[in-house]
Parts: sequence; structure tokens; C-alpha cells
Amino acid sequence: MSDIPFREAVRTWFLISLQTFGGPAGQIAVMQHILVDTKRWIDQKRFLHALNYCMLLPGPEAQQLAIYIGWLLHGTRGGLVAGILFVIPGVVALLGLSVVYVLYGDTAMVTALFAGLAPAVLAIVAHAVWRVGRRSLKQPAQIAIASAAFVCLAFLGVPFPAVIAVAALAGWVFLRRHTSIPEDEDVAPPPPRWSRSAAIVVIGLALWAAPVLAVVLFTGWGSTLSQQGLFFSGTALVTFGGAYAVLAYVAQRAVETYAWVTPDEMVRGLGLAETTPGPLIMVVQFVAFLGAYRDPGGLDPWAAAVIGSLLTTWVTFVPCFMFIFLGAPYVERLRRNRSLSAALTGITAAVVGVIANLAVYFAAHTLFADGSVRWFSVGIAVLAAIMLFALRWGVLRTLGVCALVGVLPTIVAHLWG
Repeated sequence: MSDIPFREAVRTWFLISLQTFGGPAGQIAVMQHILVDTKRWIDQKRFLHALNYCMLLPGPEAQQLAIYIGWLLHGTRGGLVAGILFVIPGVVALLGLSVVYVLYGDTAMVTALFAGLAPAVLAIVAHAVWRVGRRSLKQPAQIAIASAAFVCLAFLGVPFPAVIAVAALAGWVFLRRHTSIPEDEDVAPPPPRWSRSAAIVVIGLALWAAPVLAVVLFTGWGSTLSQQGLFFSGTALVTFGGAYAVLAYVAQRAVETYAWVTPDEMVRGLGLAETTPGPLIMVVQFVAFLGAYRDPGGLDPWAAAVIGSLLTTWVTFVPCFMFIFLGAPYVERLRRNRSLSAALTGITAAVVGVIANLAVYFAAHTLFADGSVRWFSVGIAVLAAIMLFALRWGVLRTLGVCALVGVLPTIVAHLWG
């Protein structure tokens, strides 16, 4: 692996970054195709080895997988390049789309575009529930954990972090007997020095906290920018199961507690994140942009929006690098810990219920308005479901068709007008 030229690796990671559409499943598939099947830089067993570790962590597992493999190929600089390039195209694209939304979000064409995207996102989330559930819920205890997570979030108002914590405990208690420990020929490497681990923690925490502290000092504790920095820093620690799993929690706080966006805008933001490369958790960048633009404090609204957007992106992704650089040398030992594997199984089961709750949340705000049914939105949602479930189309293709259907009435009305 060390024989791979670093420049070629940089070009390859940039190429991968331009193809990371369709959520974590699509992103992992792209890396599998390029790194394992085509270039053969890493074998299948090692690829899955890395992926299993990333599933243990909070945060976007696909980006963490890129960091891990980059680190495996070229050390720290490889991990940094792979992880940064993985998100750069999405950051730039979503920043531009956020500007367009603020400038033209009330125009007929943009409104019609989102009218097509929002119901499609609902079908995409429903498809994610089915896909994750089919793969994850294999035992009665797992089904029970998933159902309990859905009920707690949808009807009892239990906070998302508490649901995840209880699910991990339930997995540890009920699933240890049924959790298999991987056996392979690799010998676990010796643990690194404690001095190295301490240095990673100190540097990682300093880089993570520095921008947030700077914003707090310059704008005060009560400013929108400070609230965003602190809130999304905390969110980065509870994003088990990827973006879909945590978005219900983010939507609840961003809409109901902080009023940074409306429920419809939360759905629109996810639609934008679906259409751009990079992790779906990038939707938080859109949320922060709108929230800071509307309540900039003493700053220019556009400056506040850009700062909020980039600050949120920073605190969301910097922990990923720290988790990988700190934990990768211990991966083999973690994978052979039965209790930890059982806890992860419990979290994975709860994620199904969490995503189902997100589908209900989106459905309530997408298919209904003022007590009446939005039949046009229902029709697009059904069309998207057919494309995803029956025709097995990809996410980007489905969104493209639904966006076209959404704007078609406006185009026709304009031509006939």
C-alpha cells in the first residue's frame, strides 16, 4: 500500500468526492468500486474491517471511512486529504444553493422546484427505513428496540440522545449471546503510545473548540452564531446511524426551539443535500445559513450567514478526524469486544425507529397543510416511491425526475400565460 504515489491518491480522492451522491450507501459503493474493485488499493476484508469500525462512531460513516482508508494508505496526511476532499464539493455547492434560496426562494420557479423535491425526499426516507430495517432487524429483541425507539420519539417526546443511550444498554443486555465476534487471520497490532493518543485528543479538541470560542467572545453567548456553534458541536457527538437518524432531533430543535428554519425549509434543505455531493448531514449547513442570515446580531446578514454555515460545517466534521486518528490503531481490539458489538447492534436497531420517526415528521409537513391533503405532493411521493422501490432507480435520478414534475406546471402556466 505504501507504494501508491501520494499525488495519485489525491487525484483519486478528488474524483471520489465528485461522485458521492445518494447518501452513505451510494458513497460507500463508490469507494468500494474505485478503491477495492478497480484500483485494488485495499482488499475487501480490510475495507469491511474499516467500515465496521466507522459504524461504531457518531458522525457520517462514509466520510469517516474515507479518512480511515486515507490514513491506512498514507498516514495522517492521507487521512486529512481524503476526509477534507470528501466534503469540499458539497460545502461549496450547498453554500451556493443556500445563497440562491435566500435570494430567490419566494419566486414561482424555485418554489415549484422544492414542491417536487420535498415529496421525493419523503419517499427517500421511507426507502431508507425499509433498506436499513431489512438489513438490521433479524431478531425479536432488535425489532422491539426499533419499535420502542419510534414510540419514544414520535409520541413520548423522549430526547434523541436518551433513546440512543438506552438502545445501547438494551443491546448490551439482550443481544450479547447472539453477537458473533469476527475471526480473521490478521493479528491485532500493538496499541500506540499513550503520548500519541493524548496529543491527538488535545490537538483535536483545540481545533474543534477554537472557532466556537472565538464566536462566543466576539458575539456573546446569546447570539445565533454562538448557539449554532454549541448546538451543532453537541449534535456531532450523537449522530449515530448517519444523517437520517439524527435529522429528526436536529429538525425538532432547529424548528421548534431556535426557529432557525420552518418545517418546510427543513425538508427543502434535505432535498438540497440529497442533490449535492457529500454526506447528507450537510443539511445542517443550510439550516445554519438561514438561521444566521435572519438573526445576524450586529453583523451584516450575509457575513453572519457564511460564518454560521462554515462554523457549523467545521464543528460537524472536525470530530470525525479525531475519532479516526485516535481509534484506528485499536480497531482490532474493538471489533473483538463482544459487549461493545452488542451495544452497537442495539443502536443499529434503534436507528430504524429513528428514521421511521423522521419519515412521519416529513410526511406531516409535506403531504398536509392546514388540515387538508396536498394531492399534488402525494402524487409526487407515490411516483418517487415507485422509482425507488419498484424500478430501483438511484436517489439522484429520482430527485431529478421529481424536480422536473414539480416545475412542469409552472413552466406550462408561463408558456400559456
